[in-house]
Amino acid sequence: MMLVLILAMAVSFAIKSWISSAVIAAVVAINIFVGFLQEYAAEKTMDSLRTLSSPTASVIRASHTKVVPTAEIAPGDVVELRVGDTIPADIRLIECMNFETDEALLTGESLPVAKEAETVYTEDQNIGVGDRLNLAYSSATVTKGRAKGYVYATGMNTEIGRIAQSLKGKNSRIRRPIPKESGKITWGAYIRAAAGTVKDTIFRFLGLNVGTPLQRKLSMLALVLFGVAVLFAIVVLAANKFTNNSDVIIYAVATGLSMIPASLVVVLTITMSMGTKRMVQRNVIVRNMNALESLGAVTNICSDKTGTLTQGKMVAKQAYIPAYGTFTVDDISNPTNPTIGKLIYSPASPAETADHAADEIPDDAKPVEIEDLGQHIPNPAVKSFLLIGSLCNLATVHGGKNGVWTCRGDPTEIGIQVFVTRFNFGRLKLMAPASRTESSGGTPNEEEAPLNDTEAQWHLQAEFPFDSGVKRMAVVFKHRAFADGSTSQMVFMKGAVERVLDACVNMRTREGDVAITDERKDGILANMEALATDGLRVLALASREWTEDVMEWRGYPRENVENGLTFLGLIGLYDPPRVESYQSVKKCQQAGITVHMLTGDHKATAQAIAQQVGIIPKALYKVPPHITKAVVMTAAEFDQLTDGQVDELPVLPLVVARCAPQTKVRMVEALHRRNCFVAMTGDGVNDSPSLKQADVGIAMGSGSDVAKDAADIVLTDDNFASILNAIEEGRRMFDNIKKFVLHVLAENIAQACTLLIGLAFKDQSGLSVFPLAPVEILWIILITSGLPDMGLGLVQATPDIMVRPPHDRHRGVFTNEILLDMVVYGLWMSTLCLASFVLVMYGWGSGDLGIGCNNEYNPSSDRFVVGFSSMKPGSTKYLTQWMYDVWYNRFLFWSVMAGFVTIFPILYIPTLDTKVFNHSGISWEWGIVFVEALLFFLGVELWKWGKRIYIRHYLKDDYAQDPEADLETGAFSRYTTMAMDTIEEKRAAKNKKN
Repeated sequence: MMLVLILAMAVSFAIKSWISSAVIAAVVAINIFVGFLQEYAAEKTMDSLRTLSSPTASVIRASHTKVVPTAEIAPGDVVELRVGDTIPADIRLIECMNFETDEALLTGESLPVAKEAETVYTEDQNIGVGDRLNLAYSSATVTKGRAKGYVYATGMNTEIGRIAQSLKGKNSRIRRPIPKESGKITWGAYIRAAAGTVKDTIFRFLGLNVGTPLQRKLSMLALVLFGVAVLFAIVVLAANKFTNNSDVIIYAVATGLSMIPASLVVVLTITMSMGTKRMVQRNVIVRNMNALESLGAVTNICSDKTGTLTQGKMVAKQAYIPAYGTFTVDDISNPTNPTIGKLIYSPASPAETADHAADEIPDDAKPVEIEDLGQHIPNPAVKSFLLIGSLCNLATVHGGKNGVWTCRGDPTEIGIQVFVTRFNFGRLKLMAPASRTESSGGTPNEEEAPLNDTEAQWHLQAEFPFDSGVKRMAVVFKHRAFADGSTSQMVFMKGAVERVLDACVNMRTREGDVAITDERKDGILANMEALATDGLRVLALASREWTEDVMEWRGYPRENVENGLTFLGLIGLYDPPRVESYQSVKKCQQAGITVHMLTGDHKATAQAIAQQVGIIPKALYKVPPHITKAVVMTAAEFDQLTDGQVDELPVLPLVVARCAPQTKVRMVEALHRRNCFVAMTGDGVNDSPSLKQADVGIAMGSGSDVAKDAADIVLTDDNFASILNAIEEGRRMFDNIKKFVLHVLAENIAQACTLLIGLAFKDQSGLSVFPLAPVEILWIILITSGLPDMGLGLVQATPDIMVRPPHDRHRGVFTNEILLDMVVYGLWMSTLCLASFVLVMYGWGSGDLGIGCNNEYNPSSDRFVVGFSSMKPGSTKYLTQWMYDVWYNRFLFWSVMAGFVTIFPILYIPTLDTKVFNHSGISWEWGIVFVEALLFFLGVELWKWGKRIYIRHYLKDDYAQDPEADLETGAFSRYTTMAMDTIEEKRAAKNKKN
């Protein structure tokens, strides 16, 4: 647009049209100034967003752990690293636990490197970068374990920074010639490279290969309209027999300018930057601007459960100890405070309780509230169970001053740690040094005092961390009794029930330790199912005595430790659904978006949570079993299907339990084959492939840096409702883009029709009388484009924005409705403008168009000038918009008011009206202006009313109903419909057979 204005200014100066030249120069200056301010504000917004989305690191400063942006890391900081982290700087490790990093980016080594903090190298040793096992390098990713170390190099001083420094300045926009297989470079290769470079430069200048897809489309549209403008300029010259009259030439240039969307791409950029700023306020950080255009087209969301649909704060709800009974925790208002809640004990197992109604349970097995914990702790089975829960656990729970409890660690482990702390078996107490516990005095300290009845001290010998492959964790502890100083070693394990049972040979019962038979194993699994049915995540706990002496635990095979254990019990943890999850899922269904839950939890647990949040109906019993099987599947059931079999499924499952990373990728691919537009959530390193495969990758703010790098947007609060916020904001932005595109192009059509049809009016000399002076055209372009378009980009979302189906991503902005509206509004606007001229000139005037009206104002032109002056309030096209948005969008309102108010100075200020704009003021003609403004308003509203009638009667209603109230017509109707179709098919087959 600026290039066209500058060219027009050059033409004006060349033909010595000083007024037009000055006006165009003013327009150029104003556009540059306003554009600079807008771009500067947008860039500042994007800089703040980049800061928010930058990688973070966990550092220890002043004895407190803080999460800070990587850019704030300084030499000397102590950094904590865990699986999935991107290492923020070059670090000297001081503590490692099964720590491995992927340094392929730096060394090219395809396998992770195991690190050793104890290793020390001397200065005379020439150790390569990849062999320095006591260092962790910037930009490497942690693939296993955890570690701690201090920073010794940051930024360009790191190993990866030195490589970046050496490559700095080598990037070039010049294409290199591609040699043949023989290595020879031909002249043809140089010519192709040169042509490609020229093409890239031109396309970059025109904006055809930079920016988001929508920005590139609009740049292409601007280029097409430029071609149309050239054509219209030729039409103007042809209408006047290609005369070299300077007025005709400048009018041809101005007519061409009227077809260029002056601020389309700039307003799009500003709208998108403002949209990203609004998203930050709604807990969404946009990393990829393309996602803004994609969010409104999302048809399916594949969401994780933990922390997204649920609170991410695990609560140990039930603990089943076969040798003793079942403990249940109720009335929990604060999941991290072990002193809050009600503890209930029942001698019956969860399976026995589930098999009987509350009034059928025997009196001696009925649950009772625990008044005194002391009567339960002495039981050896209970004590062993609590020891495993406390020590096979990296989380800590600490009660500070004023009764404020702080927790640190994994949510699942925190839930278990809070549970055992209720029994005074906290990890910090069990591992307290003897010197500290013995000096505690009469009143034991919450953190340091040992257990009164064990007088024990525990030391960690080895840890075999939880791994997604083995799905269990084991630790080896040395136990020293204070009474006689004797020591022993124990292996404690927790993990997925099936995996722990694989490592167990015995189980502890009321009769003592007995071998695990198939029957007993079935009983354990039955209790697991009973807990899982209530939506609990079930883990198994086991232990064994360790008698071997191991000098070096590093590299010791975990399979030598994880065998021959004794099963001690189950613990069921509950991650409560977020309060807003149910309504958010319901709104997604109403918006035509299908929500899938992909979780690593057990099938029964996943189904229970999915029912609570509305992903599947609570009244699932109304759906036939074969349909239920299609709704809820395990990853094993889904993965054993070929792609062809998956495509033959009537619908894809809404819940996939025990989900592995590759299952998520297959689900995305299956949805793509069904022409769905998919958003996928993830937080771990293993989620990166599925995040990249999805159309919109959504990472959790608390997730790994690797997942964030692979994602398009990041949720700072890990909340599913924020996904809905992002989609709503994406739809709002898409709607607003359509609004200002419609406004700009409808205005272009109106101007084109008015200016070209107006050429049919001839003056006494036989030349076309221009409907608008060139300066007037430039004024319209300046006043009615930039600021009002920006105002349209800030319009609030319509009330029905989330009860409409997703937009068609293939059509984008230019839907049939927009194209039709564009033509109707443009033609109607042009018709009214021309009608105002005809009425004034031929209705109440003599029809004399005067002589030389194009060059300057003269009395013979009075009636002509007044006739077209009454067109100026054509800005009344905004009436239907500001009436609704006036109180919500003051920017748009004052933009429209500014356009209206500036009409009066150019109509009534002496010299400015006749010498610059070539017209005079109007009087009684204002009546025509207001009548036609009313007609425009009525015409537009009549057109909208007609569209509503058509949509209501002839288009299908895609709005979803309440899925809980009506399974037949709600969000799950396709499942019940399939069930009915299947039943009818079976009946038909049976009748045919008979």
